[in-house]
Amino acid sequence: MPLLGVIFDFDGVIADTEALHLRAYQDILADRELSLSKTDYFDRYLGYDDVGVVTAVARDHGVVLEESELTRLIEAKGHRFEALVSTDRVLFPGSAECIRRLATTTMLAIASGALHHEIEHILTANTLRQYFKVIVAADDVERPKPAPDGYLRAMSQLGQDRSTPSSRSYVAIEDSHWGLEAARAAGLKTVGITNTYPKSSLTDADVVVDSLSTVDHQFLAALCR
Repeated sequence: MPLLGVIFDFDGVIADTEALHLRAYQDILADRELSLSKTDYFDRYLGYDDVGVVTAVARDHGVVLEESELTRLIEAKGHRFEALVSTDRVLFPGSAECIRRLATTTMLAIASGALHHEIEHILTANTLRQYFKVIVAADDVERPKPAPDGYLRAMSQLGQDRSTPSSRSYVAIEDSHWGLEAARAAGLKTVGITNTYPKSSLTDADVVVDSLSTVDHQFLAALCR
C-alpha cells in the first residue's frame, strides 16, 4: 500500500503538554478537595479527554458531579491550561521539523484527545497550522480514545477525494497504549514514540522511536508496504 497520510496524536507527540494538563487538573480539582497525583494521572487517566479525567477522578473519590458542576470544572481547567501554555515552550524537540518535512510529501492530520481550540492555539502560535489538512479533537467525536472514532474520522476526511482509501495506507504516531489501541482498532499502521512512556509500554506499536527527528517519508512508507 502507498503511504497516503500521517495522523499525529497531539499531546505527548507534538506538544509536551501533559505536565501542564496535570497541573491544570490539580488546580481546579483542589476546589472540590479532590487530589490527583502525577503517578495516578500517567498510570490511570492520561488516555481520557477532559470530561473523562474529571469524571473518573471524582468517581474514584466517591464523588458524583452534577452536570453543571462538571461543566464548570471543565471550563476552569481549559482557562487554567491556556494560562500555563502561554508561559511555557511546549513543542517537543524535532516535532516542528518532522511536520514540515512530511508535509512536503504526504497529507497530515491530527487525531487527539485534546480540545480543538487548544490544538489550534498551539499550532498557530508555532506557525504549524497550515501543514494539517484535518484536525479531529476530543470535542469533535462522540467517543474519545481508546475508541477508534477520532482516527476513523480523520482518515475519512483525508481520503475523501479517493473512492476506497485503505486504512493500511495511513500511519498513526502515538505516545500511549490508549492511543495505539485506538489507531489499531481503526486499522492504521502505528509508530510509538517514547516521549511519555518507555518502549516496554508501547508493545502494540508496529515500530517504536525515541524522537520524531528519525521519522521521514521513507521510514513511514516502508511500514505501509
